[in-house]
Amino acid sequence: MSGTTWDGYTLELDEEFDDGDLDTTTWIPHYLPQWSSRDLSAARYAVGGGELRLRVDADQPPWCPRLDGEVRVSSLQTGVRSGPLGSHLGQHRFHPDAVVTEVQEERRLYTPHHGVVELRARAGADPHAMVALWMIGFEDTPERSAEICVCEIFGHEVSPGHALVGMGVHPFGDPRITDDFEKVPLALDVTEPHDYAAEWTPERVRFFVDGEQVKAVDQSPAYPMQLMLSLYAFPGDGGDQRWPKEFVVERLRGYRPDDPAVSRDRAAPPR
Repeated sequence: MSGTTWDGYTLELDEEFDDGDLDTTTWIPHYLPQWSSRDLSAARYAVGGGELRLRVDADQPPWCPRLDGEVRVSSLQTGVRSGPLGSHLGQHRFHPDAVVTEVQEERRLYTPHHGVVELRARAGADPHAMVALWMIGFEDTPERSAEICVCEIFGHEVSPGHALVGMGVHPFGDPRITDDFEKVPLALDVTEPHDYAAEWTPERVRFFVDGEQVKAVDQSPAYPMQLMLSLYAFPGDGGDQRWPKEFVVERLRGYRPDDPAVSRDRAAPPR
């Protein structure tokens, strides 16, 4: 691997956000709408000039006030599904009381099974915000539900020239995955553009920042996953909140393995 060239992989998703509008053949501009609603979970964003700006404004409602309090989210995802109204069936059931409150039509826009996901983005230092690129199982069965966190940055863990960058895997309902997540201390200014990537193979997941491996996990979810690109705003004292909160993304790329035996049961976005 050198820069954004990954040996053994072919580029299949290349988002540079130049078109002035979101590509809805790849992205769904809602956050886990099955546990809330499309209205409350709708993302606020702007696209153009080579940037996606996810934004949370002061007047934005909480995405799921019944179960997640005052947390507000602007997030994009590359798939969605749910079971019937009132059921427990849906991706990333984040709370034990979560039930489907709005049925979602199944959509698999970009759900790779192994490969590389690479993000170039600028985070912030807002103590009441967090940004993340993560992958979750499409969860066509409940146990296919693990998470690969490519990067997760809390503003309160950012200081001049340093940051903690979270990365690793979480099992959720997957009994084959053991939690292995770490906040890696890195000497970099995350408010400037940096590259964050995960290489996902059948044996392991390796994590990179600016082309350098910083973590590896010797386990691997064995099913298709969807991308989640997220900005969270957490409640705080009214006087110390700053609005809007932003997550600036310059590029997102997905690479498939050249060896077809490595990648099965996968769906790429229509082009």
